[in-house]
Amino acid sequence: MVLLDFVTKAFISSAMALHETFPVIGGFFNITYVRNPGAAFGFLSDASPGFRSVFFVAVTCLAIILVLYYIVKSTAEEPRVILSLSLILSGALGNLVDRVRFGEVIDFIDVYIGSHHWPAFNVADSAITIGAFLLLIEMFKHRKDQDCVPHRNRNVKV
Repeated sequence: MVLLDFVTKAFISSAMALHETFPVIGGFFNITYVRNPGAAFGFLSDASPGFRSVFFVAVTCLAIILVLYYIVKSTAEEPRVILSLSLILSGALGNLVDRVRFGEVIDFIDVYIGSHHWPAFNVADSAITIGAFLLLIEMFKHRKDQDCVPHRNRNVKV
């Protein structure tokens, strides 16, 4: 996934001018080359470039360490958890490379209906989102499975 993210961003940045748009599905989907100095939905995009760089690189590195820790702690019986965490990890790495190289992230997927646009995103963002969604499903499934198991209360006298 990291390679796909890198290749798509390299292609977009070399084949298109900044803010150039290429319609794919009229009224719904364009390829639009933009750069996002912030995070999701432009979070901290107005902060000073120095603060943004340090903040996002530090937070991303911490997230990567935590995800790697949970991947290592996961067992072979949890392949969906490992897949979910791997998607999150690959997305974090893809966007980290952009932040280190450019101080901002290359985005190009522009989904919209009429004049209402979702913030532009990229393959790394998609991997993070899909991984987080799959992880939530696994967490809810695990919680539901635990709710079905009778709990033993050792303090109850019979």
